[in-house]
Amino acid sequence: MDNVSIVVESLDDAISFFTEIGLKLEGRATIEGEWAGRVTGLGSQHVDIAMMATPDGHSRLELSQFLSPPIISDHRNAPVNSLGYLRVMFTVEDIDELVSRLIKHGAQLVGEVVRYENSYKLCYIRAKDGLLIGLAEQLSNS
Repeated sequence: MDNVSIVVESLDDAISFFTEIGLKLEGRATIEGEWAGRVTGLGSQHVDIAMMATPDGHSRLELSQFLSPPIISDHRNAPVNSLGYLRVMFTVEDIDELVSRLIKHGAQLVGEVVRYENSYKLCYIRAKDGLLIGLAEQLSNS
């Protein structure tokens, strides 16, 4: 897999949020022109993107802010059992500490941080702009 794309309202806010999780900004660009519209089927488009890489370098998120055409659908508040792409989950070292940092960025817990047996602590969190993100902390086997 090369990357997962997420459409956002504010590219700067999304970069800040995902940087807090631990991703690194690889670069920003503007995508426009007839060739891009042929790929997406949207025709003429103007999109600012940012590519964010996970700390291990194995995965990337492409954050996209559409300037034109306007966004016509919004799935950010769909319940977690909705069809389609739902969330991206990140492995983190200290879920409680990260959640408190993300809340300072306007995020909210969807439910609560729970412990799954002696394996993981897990939660879903919604970013300030409504994106659903999963966090997983692997627990030590001691």
